[in-house]
Amino acid sequence: MRTAPLGAALGLASVAALMSLIPASTTYAAETTAERAYCPRLSSSLAWYGDNRERLQRVIDERGTCGNPQARHGERPVAAFDWDNTVSKNDITDLAIAWALEHDKILRPAHWSDTSPWLTEEADRTLTEACGTDVPVGAPLPTSTDTACTDEIFSIRSEATLMNGHKAFAGEWNSRRTLPQYAWVPQLFAGHTEAEVTSYARKSRAEALAAPVGATQRVGSHTLHAYARYNPQIKDLIRVLKKAGFEVWVDSAGSTPVTNAWAGGVGVDREHVLAIRNLLDRHGRITYTQEGCGGEPASKGTVMPYIEGKRCWLNEKAFGVTGPDAWKRQAPQNRPVIAGGDADTDVTMVGDATGAGLVLNRNKNEIMCRAYDNADGTWLINPMFIEPLPRKEAAYPCSTTGYTNPDGTPGPVRRQDGSVIPDQEDSVNGG
Repeated sequence: MRTAPLGAALGLASVAALMSLIPASTTYAAETTAERAYCPRLSSSLAWYGDNRERLQRVIDERGTCGNPQARHGERPVAAFDWDNTVSKNDITDLAIAWALEHDKILRPAHWSDTSPWLTEEADRTLTEACGTDVPVGAPLPTSTDTACTDEIFSIRSEATLMNGHKAFAGEWNSRRTLPQYAWVPQLFAGHTEAEVTSYARKSRAEALAAPVGATQRVGSHTLHAYARYNPQIKDLIRVLKKAGFEVWVDSAGSTPVTNAWAGGVGVDREHVLAIRNLLDRHGRITYTQEGCGGEPASKGTVMPYIEGKRCWLNEKAFGVTGPDAWKRQAPQNRPVIAGGDADTDVTMVGDATGAGLVLNRNKNEIMCRAYDNADGTWLINPMFIEPLPRKEAAYPCSTTGYTNPDGTPGPVRRQDGSVIPDQEDSVNGG
């Protein structure tokens, strides 16, 4: 038979009276037990891999308001989560773009080369030819019926190539601070207000949540997922973290107005959403210029919340670390306690976690190398909650090519002390 908690059975006043009779040497332990009886708990009805739920709960109890006096007095611990394939199953930015293309919401730029400093001349020419010049600059392109235009746009977004297979981007960029095709996506919404883009994303959200798991759609001649879901376990984790006094942030390489359309579904407000944010013109419309970070100026995508960029934005917004220091790993008190992600884009943020770095296994090299190596004992690996991937047959190439250098070349994955992580076998997966 389940018994009522002590406080419920006797009343808090009675508990306090009983505490006064306990010897002083045992009061702290008794208070800790009483406090933890009221700690918010992760749902026992939602399946986690191995002991991940228990380990997360332990960190929440120790670092949240239940076990941390500083948290009870306003010094809130921080938790941070990637969005796509972490909080949600599937990529919400792709869904928003697909919806915008289907409903003729992409406005014609004066020159496609204005959208990215790395767009090749061939890409500029191909987009101009495919999408045409019949509609005025700033008017909607007829992408719902113009398959050629839709195909080129979506090919650049998804593969960084044109439909003929040629590269769409060229030049130099820091591959640990940006990725041209990611930075290019918010540019497609230039000319709209943020509110308009959020409304498009809400409509794509409604359709994706209503679609059955596994559903796909056609975007031009491309096939794309048509459904998305909030991962119930992550939604529950965020709920418990907030109840335990954590400040919860979303740190995404997606577009800010798109991410805003989804974040409220897990109780994260706009002030705690970090994503690519484009500057607005005097009429409140999105421009091609994006906010900078860590002392880097606004640009057309030179830096964004991507790998080291996720650390930079979180350091600036959550911890108040500005200038070049925002790119650096901070002391433990200025780092997230819990962080979650699924891909190499999240590896720096998740690796900064001091209590638990949660990885949903999508077979991505660097983040899985670090997670399986687990050098500091904080990494947790979980199969994807919805449609988990099978075991990766080959070992992760940690000792040779698992790391992406700033110049884009591959190299070995190294620990904080500089030692090389050996190749790792995949073992935590869906089958």
